[in-house]
Amino acid sequence: MEISQRLLKLRYHFVAALILCITLFTLILIAPTFITLFTYFCPLFLSTTIVLALVFIFARNSSSESSLHKTLLDYVAASHLHEDSSFLD
Repeated sequence: MEISQRLLKLRYHFVAALILCITLFTLILIAPTFITLFTYFCPLFLSTTIVLALVFIFARNSSSESSLHKTLLDYVAASHLHEDSSFLD
């Protein structure tokens, strides 16, 4: 009876240890697949990061009098919907 009460007190510890073991086991099984995907898409991640960093640097460092950077950033951020719908007819 005393042992079952002590085990009942430690039930959250057992559940946490079980979740940790399952998580580690899953990561060990999935990690090679994830690493393979990451190495395949690494150039895409790097180029996207560089382009976004350049856009933020360009937006921050450009002078406020120049409307060229505002026009360029508005063009890039726009939804590119054409107001003239004659091409749809």
